Amino acid sequence: MHKPAKVTIEDVAAAAGVSRQTVSRVINNGPNVKPAVRQRVEAMVEQLGYVPNLSARRMGGARSYLILSINDRARTFENWTSGRGNDWVDQMLYGGMSECERHNYHMVLELIDTDAGTTIPQIARAVGSLRPDGVILTPPHCDNLELVAWLERQGIPCARVGHYEGGNFVDVFMDDEGAMREVTRHLLDLGHRSIGFLAGPLNYGPSQKRRKAFREALAEAGIPPEAGPIGAGNFYFDMAVSVLETMLAAPSPPTAIIADNDKMAFAALHVAADRGLKVPDDLSVISFEDTPGVRFSVPPLTAIRQPTAAMVGKACAQLIALSKGEEGMGAFELPYEFVVRATTKAPRG
Repeated sequence: MHKPAKVTIEDVAAAAGVSRQTVSRVINNGPNVKPAVRQRVEAMVEQLGYVPNLSARRMGGARSYLILSINDRARTFENWTSGRGNDWVDQMLYGGMSECERHNYHMVLELIDTDAGTTIPQIARAVGSLRPDGVILTPPHCDNLELVAWLERQGIPCARVGHYEGGNFVDVFMDDEGAMREVTRHLLDLGHRSIGFLAGPLNYGPSQKRRKAFREALAEAGIPPEAGPIGAGNFYFDMAVSVLETMLAAPSPPTAIIADNDKMAFAALHVAADRGLKVPDDLSVISFEDTPGVRFSVPPLTAIRQPTAAMVGKACAQLIALSKGEEGMGAFELPYEFVVRATTKAPRG
């Protein structure tokens, strides 16, 4: 069977009676194209079934139509290989790719080590190969000032998700400190006076902010530091299990747990079940994240719903605007939502 020839940009140009450059400008929604010419080219694109490729689109300008998103290599691989999923990555990809699709862009995910000696060489290879119009840095890369400075020297705009300190950057974030204060006060209002925090790694900026806000909220309520133990579960299920076993073995164990992500909240539910503790009767649990898997927890988790997809989508939108020569820099705080379900109540007694 004869395979039909692939329609090229030259075919569209010939059919519309214009140059290749004009077709490229129409595909890219570029300026300086008369309405009648644009309409004729669009009609030929549809009639011939032409699918533009990146090479053709780049003829319209210096843009690559690619946004590169950087994620923590070791943690992402560990989650995949352990079979425990990567819901955060799923949300990130959904938000970023959906926004890119709206602008006829593409988002590429690259996994980069966080070690000081390897981060920049790895990202340099990725940037050299892909020539992206912008780079999204997720935690902990968003807090790597050396990496941010390197991207600046290369003239590559970057958007930092989960980071904000002002300056001439694209920063997209939620109020991590405000969210932590809200959930801590929720537990205090229920009557809890011993609350544990399963924290993420110290090199994750949002986790640092939550640690700070947790301590401050307890101090404001007159709760001594020993009644607010913090353990580094580092976002891992097994590590959170170990930390929580130690917390609950204390003479005065916590009656409530705040987990820095859903995976560690699930660990709290497992440990409670293993110890014969009922949630929320014997132990209240709150999670940060609220990924789709939370809907299947028993009982349903009370959680802070992070706007992960929306934050990455906003980062893409701002980088795309910058690539078009439009205003894109700024700090953008997106709202979180505190979703109260069935894992918190007043402590016994």
